[in-house]
Amino acid sequence: MSIKMPLKFAGSYKVTTRHEGSEKQEICQKLSMTPLGESEQGSDAVENFPPYRITYFYFGCRRVLEGKLKENHEDRTVFDVDGREMEFCPTR
Repeated sequence: MSIKMPLKFAGSYKVTTRHEGSEKQEICQKLSMTPLGESEQGSDAVENFPPYRITYFYFGCRRVLEGKLKENHEDRTVFDVDGREMEFCPTR
């Protein structure tokens, strides 16, 4: 499944992280969402290993996450990353 939200290398995105009733928002740049291949997933890929690698920059620091796709819309994308819900959407 491909990501429906348009990803622009030079674009800025709002990242909303939700965990245990709290919510945190930040702005990121250089967002990429790459599906993990069979060799990267390992033998227990279906249940134990997430299918997407999410990479972005936040204040010059590179962050790399792996998560399961929960929602896939043209205006936002939501992942489950280690029990946290992370929502990415373009800044307006």
